[in-house]
Amino acid sequence: MKNFIQTSLLGVAICLATVTKAQVPLLSSNPSSNSVIYLDFDGQTVDGTSWNTAGPLFLDAANLSTADITTIFERVSEDYRPFNVNVTTDSTVFWAGNKNSRMRVILTPTHEWYGNSGGVSFVGSFTWGAYDDETPCFVFSSLLGNIKYIAEAASHEAGHTLGLYHQSLYDNTCTKISEYNSGVGTGEIAWAPIMGVGYYRNMTLWNNGPNPYGCSNYQNDLDVITTSNGFTYRTDDYANNFSGAATATFTNNIFNINGIIEENTDADYFKFIQPAFGRFQLNAVPYNVGASNAGSDLDLQVSLYNSAHTLIDTYNPGNLLSSVIDTALLAGTYYLKVEGEGNIYAPNYASLGSYSLTGKFNSNPTLPLRRLELTGALINDNHKLSWIIDADEAVVSQVLEIAIDGRHFSHVTTPATTDRQFMYKPYVSTAAQYRLNVTFDNGKQYYSNIVTLQGTGAVVKPRLVRNVVDNGLLSVNSPGEYQYRIMDMNGHVVNRGQINIGLNTISMPAIAGGMYMIEYTNGMAHWIEKFVRQ
Repeated sequence: MKNFIQTSLLGVAICLATVTKAQVPLLSSNPSSNSVIYLDFDGQTVDGTSWNTAGPLFLDAANLSTADITTIFERVSEDYRPFNVNVTTDSTVFWAGNKNSRMRVILTPTHEWYGNSGGVSFVGSFTWGAYDDETPCFVFSSLLGNIKYIAEAASHEAGHTLGLYHQSLYDNTCTKISEYNSGVGTGEIAWAPIMGVGYYRNMTLWNNGPNPYGCSNYQNDLDVITTSNGFTYRTDDYANNFSGAATATFTNNIFNINGIIEENTDADYFKFIQPAFGRFQLNAVPYNVGASNAGSDLDLQVSLYNSAHTLIDTYNPGNLLSSVIDTALLAGTYYLKVEGEGNIYAPNYASLGSYSLTGKFNSNPTLPLRRLELTGALINDNHKLSWIIDADEAVVSQVLEIAIDGRHFSHVTTPATTDRQFMYKPYVSTAAQYRLNVTFDNGKQYYSNIVTLQGTGAVVKPRLVRNVVDNGLLSVNSPGEYQYRIMDMNGHVVNRGQINIGLNTISMPAIAGGMYMIEYTNGMAHWIEKFVRQ
């Protein structure tokens, strides 16, 4: 039996303006591959396929500008960048591809024949060409709110044809909250699964999570894509070790490198020679289609090593997908290790995609930052952090971050720019590592040293002040910043937001009386409490 899946609009506002039909630019993301995902923008008559139970379909062109078509292509291409598949807008490339490993994604405003869904596809149809079945999938551009939404739907529907079902959301009792996992977070590191709903988050990735058929039915998107469709990952472009490190050569004191992180075990190594004592700067930027790394699939982490392969420092801003190095180095040989990492919202599982590195050498070693030093002390059950910042530039933000493994840091608090100390009762019972993430008004970002403070032995977590709500206000005492969700006992989310350190007051929506749950999470731990709405 052929299973088709439709994509819900999930509250998308329809706001696309009418534009003059554009000439479709001929674009291809990976021309050497014979496996093809064809984005068809110029209209189509579909006949003789599994969709044609009532006769042929006459589908209008997408009615998008050349710039919009290009942006959609770039977004979808980046989602499929790790794989040896060619995303294209060229029909001749589609027809020349392997018929056993290709899919036509028709982007059209013509939706009346099907209904009010964002798109529709048959699961596993990517390989149906082996049976001379050229059944396409569809994205209904007129029912989606903007170019990002259209691109998200295109990647999503193509994913269904590759054998993927939805990534769903369950509560801690295994009750399904939503068919579509809508992700979590704000800003450029906000995350959602491609096979959930990615309309409202910047960083949309493949995922290893539960599908709609049970909370224990985990769908490993990467494994399904690379084992069932006639293609696997791209060939690794750079060595994963020091001995094979590619040489980055300065030309006029600058080098440029482009690369791809293809798998979550991949790390790209580079070697460069600092010609003399001076300032070394590196900008590491994931592929993007606009400001704030829009459309990026890769949270970059860069590590700097000396000639003896000893780690000097690791750079991975907690609230950004790009990374910056700005330091003084002696003359000599150095190494860079580039890899994809997760963050407070996104798992490490599919932080994959393309990136660019720009390295610069300046013989003037003067740095904008002269001193950034963090110290800590254990005072009773509290952790006290103090720091010194000595710089010419003004501080525009500073973020105190915590880790329990010394590697994966998450947000604790954002002090005022003039603050130089912070004390609180931590939510972890084991030893904790802290660092300070500082951004200056010249756009540069730096990390302090890491300090370790022993745990108190007692876990401190957000707590309700009262478990009965009778005035429409819910009060929560919190030891830090947490995302929260309020759900009924069936797992339906009725409210969500963020609480900060101290006493928080949450306004309840107009909901019926009864038992409810509030879930707190900070990316490292989560807790649930119950309360009664009277």
